Amino acid sequence: MLNETEITSRVALTLPNGKLNPAAVGWTRTPLHDTSGIGRGLQRWGRNKRWEYWAITSPTHIIALTVSSLDYAAVHELWVLDRATGESVGANVTGILGGSATLPPSLGDGSARAKTGKLTIDIAEVPGGTRLRASTARVRLDIMAAKPEGHESLGVVVPWNDRQFQYTVKDVARPASGTVSVDGRSHHLAAGDSWAVLDHGRGRWPYSMHWNWGAGSGTTDGRTIGLQLGSKWTDGTGATENALLVDGRLHKISESLVWDYSTTDWLAPWHIHGASADLVFTPFYDKVSAINLGVLSNNTHQCFGHYDGDIADSDGNRIKVAGILGWAEDVHNRW
Repeated sequence: MLNETEITSRVALTLPNGKLNPAAVGWTRTPLHDTSGIGRGLQRWGRNKRWEYWAITSPTHIIALTVSSLDYAAVHELWVLDRATGESVGANVTGILGGSATLPPSLGDGSARAKTGKLTIDIAEVPGGTRLRASTARVRLDIMAAKPEGHESLGVVVPWNDRQFQYTVKDVARPASGTVSVDGRSHHLAAGDSWAVLDHGRGRWPYSMHWNWGAGSGTTDGRTIGLQLGSKWTDGTGATENALLVDGRLHKISESLVWDYSTTDWLAPWHIHGASADLVFTPFYDKVSAINLGVLSNNTHQCFGHYDGDIADSDGNRIKVAGILGWAEDVHNRW
């Protein structure tokens, strides 16, 4: 088990010179970090990474949208999977520099937007939650990711060193509702069976990185369960991004869990385990992404499926997990 510090008051992620503020290292139950220093000035230009990623899971569709700025490039995506047919529709746009991306300095300080000829995305904080709107030639969506009163989310600062660090907010099990239209055919995402997950990121990264990320949202035995799991990229930093959400209450898991999975059969079951968790993830779909633009490259296997097993809350109680829909991914980035 790691000794992680819970932060309970506002703190700046960076010092005036752009380096990591030591007081910012820790985790939170609600976003408290001022990340406005990321992307300002010439401090480590090219290493700044800022993004908003939302994924929505439902009985009929899985949806993902990304607005991001990597200093020298902006990478945006809208992707929709029809679970019944297995057909996916997506649009990816990579632009030189970050002019097509509008991102707030800190989470909650404004809207996130992508505007290109092929794709528009608008992510806005509104009363009661976050409104997600996006459009391409084939897809239109308008979805509300509700934020119930008292709902908590995991914020973590991962420090590689005083010049390279990441602040992430992983907000799981947000009730979702709204519509997605593909080729003019509209589908309603019913509240109660649909969930939204946010990955908010602000930081300065090493050039090459490998990570695992897993998340899931749903209900088991009448309780709302949110899973947030990560590995590899946090190794050796003294931080983890592992947590459990039960009925909106966050339970931090200060353990580096073991991820066992096949890199030759991505749809074989994954096993994520340790003293705090024993989870089996059974995929049904592998979303494969690859970009190779010289200085910028990515190779991703994001597998969607279901989690089963158990995981410990903060009091040591083992919480049952049964059929929780989500994903587990393996990502290699040069960026």
